[in-house]
Amino acid sequence: MGDKPPGFRGSRNWIGCVEASLCLAHFGGPQGRLCHVPRGLGLWGELERFYSHFSEGGGPVMVGGDADAQSKALLGVCIGPGMEAYVLVLDPHYWGTPKSPSELQTAGWVGWREVSTAFDPNSFYNLCLTSCNSEKQQHALD
Repeated sequence: MGDKPPGFRGSRNWIGCVEASLCLAHFGGPQGRLCHVPRGLGLWGELERFYSHFSEGGGPVMVGGDADAQSKALLGVCIGPGMEAYVLVLDPHYWGTPKSPSELQTAGWVGWREVSTAFDPNSFYNLCLTSCNSEKQQHALD
């Protein structure tokens, strides 16, 4: 796409959420809306945004951080009546065709995690909220 130096192509260097969003746009994939959260503790303030995103039919949310080097994708959010909140986390490193959804869960590739343990409170995070309908997604996030 021209945003990286020539040596990047064919390398094993990682891309982040910003580059993933650029790739989605460049290759005609789903729309990707970027959101920057300066500290993991700030993700508590984004839970309603995630809930609206998924309620409106939004796709996976790609997550990348600096101190938290575990890339992840969010597939859902569950907000309880108290202070408990959970995110459905998918490890994007999985490849292949699972025999069943329970196989992914048993192996730890996907599962519900408490927000307080899923994110590093001191790491910044870039999020890419994906949606096939950018107008509907824009309305849901405003």
